[in-house]
Amino acid sequence: MTAHIEVAPPYRERRHTLFFLEVIRDFSPVFLDTEVDMSRVLAHRAAAEEREGVRYAVTAYVLHAAGRVLAKHPEANAAIQGRLRPRVARYPFVSGKLTLDRTLGGRRVVLGTVVPNLHEAALSDIQAHLARVRDGDPERLPDFAGVRRLHRAPWALGRSRFRKAARSLALRPHLTGTFAVTSLGHRAVDAFHSVGGTTTTFGVGRIADRVVVRDGAPAVAPVMRLSLSFDHRVIDGAEAADVLTEVREALENQ
Repeated sequence: MTAHIEVAPPYRERRHTLFFLEVIRDFSPVFLDTEVDMSRVLAHRAAAEEREGVRYAVTAYVLHAAGRVLAKHPEANAAIQGRLRPRVARYPFVSGKLTLDRTLGGRRVVLGTVVPNLHEAALSDIQAHLARVRDGDPERLPDFAGVRRLHRAPWALGRSRFRKAARSLALRPHLTGTFAVTSLGHRAVDAFHSVGGTTTTFGVGRIADRVVVRDGAPAVAPVMRLSLSFDHRVIDGAEAADVLTEVREALENQ
């Protein structure tokens, strides 16, 4: 007896992901990673929860730290477009895209929300934005209206619209941010590397107790592995290493 094999087009709810993967094929990725002692972040989060009744997301801290670091590295806060006549846009603001695991149309999908003006946003403002999209209905939130329109459009039309928008250096920071953060730290994932369609993408792993050295002696601390993928067409490894190191320092000195 032969098992029935279902062959069908991809679900409409995943079209935006497939269109996105097409347009980032020009990306020239290089990958870095480091470990971050999250003791101060977790202490700050516990104090804020007790004082304000708000539990800050780990990704809110990463967005906050990275936004301020990238404001000091305009070359890393840029975007490139074109092959024969490449053009680079350097933005006077910092916006961060965070990927989200949500359900849309009954399907589990990846959605992205862009948190604007991270070069000056307070941690509480970032958390308020994340809480709004986390608790809101993705079928109704205006943040995902463009994605919903893509799903309703015929495949060829949706693909064409997505590619046209992605080619615009003026629109791109509003669609994908000037940098991206993606996290799998809610599961047993220590580290991973992702390409978010931006010059820099931070990958956030889980926080786990690990042995560290403090004052010359071994100790146990909550450690998070933080990765950075960067587009070598825009910046080189030395500046990318500076960015990753400075974000690590900002988190450890929270």
